[in-house]
Amino acid sequence: MEPLEKRILFVTGKGGVGKTTVAFALGLAAAAGGKRTIVCEVASQENASRVFGRAEIGFHEVELRDDLYAISIDPDNATREYLEQQLPVKAMSDLLYRSKIFSYLAAATPGLREMVTIGKIWELALPERRTKKASPYDLVIVDAPATGHGVGLMQTPKNFAEIAKVGPMAHQASLINSTITDHDQAGVVIVALPEEMPVNETATLEGELIDTIGVTIDRIYMNGMYPKRFDTSERALLTEALARADGDTAAAITAAINESRRCESQGKQLERLRQLTRTEVETLPFLFAPELGIEHLHELAELLR
Repeated sequence: MEPLEKRILFVTGKGGVGKTTVAFALGLAAAAGGKRTIVCEVASQENASRVFGRAEIGFHEVELRDDLYAISIDPDNATREYLEQQLPVKAMSDLLYRSKIFSYLAAATPGLREMVTIGKIWELALPERRTKKASPYDLVIVDAPATGHGVGLMQTPKNFAEIAKVGPMAHQASLINSTITDHDQAGVVIVALPEEMPVNETATLEGELIDTIGVTIDRIYMNGMYPKRFDTSERALLTEALARADGDTAAAITAAINESRRCESQGKQLERLRQLTRTEVETLPFLFAPELGIEHLHELAELLR
């Protein structure tokens, strides 16, 4: 099954590999295909407003483009919303949320902040939403935390259900865990870079997600690949030309040779990644721009479609 055919899609990887960019590009691709899609940023991240030129989004489902929405999920607002859904009177949930005893208990409960965060992600993906007057989505894309924290977020429902054992939150944790480990409903894409450490971490991350949590890895994207402009014989000709050149010409030839060498090095890391992992690997190009904007996201979205 293709990644965009799932109801929930987690995007994770080592920090700095471009997973946020890939998450929003996937969102644009899904929306262009007619899917009502929302991209969730977690842990109070806020990138959508900058990329799409909007005011701060926060804990609101904000439309960015036709069929594309975004939300920034912070644990405090997610906790307040959970209490409102569980208690019959809003005044009761407000009173409980503001009480010092509840604050102490919440702070002392392992994994509670992660649990309410993934609980909100799960609620967004429900065919019948629990949030009043909220419309359902065809696809929920999660810009998950980097590597270890991303694993922890996806592992939280299973851990929480085992610890709590009984009660409404334990029941909900079991439901969420069943959803994210259902290969037809949820999946993961991992974003990597063509460098030694990100390749190693990607291979380790894939194993943890598959073998420990039991989720499906739908795709690995090797991001930031340089175009192959010259073959070996052409690079040899450039090297010969460099010996005779000077000034701007020499600088241009040197830049071309360096780019070609980097492309060759990236190709070797791509091959390593394919040998070390079990998942299909696709490549995404390096975009030569000082800062990525919406036009670059559309470019990546076309490739991801």
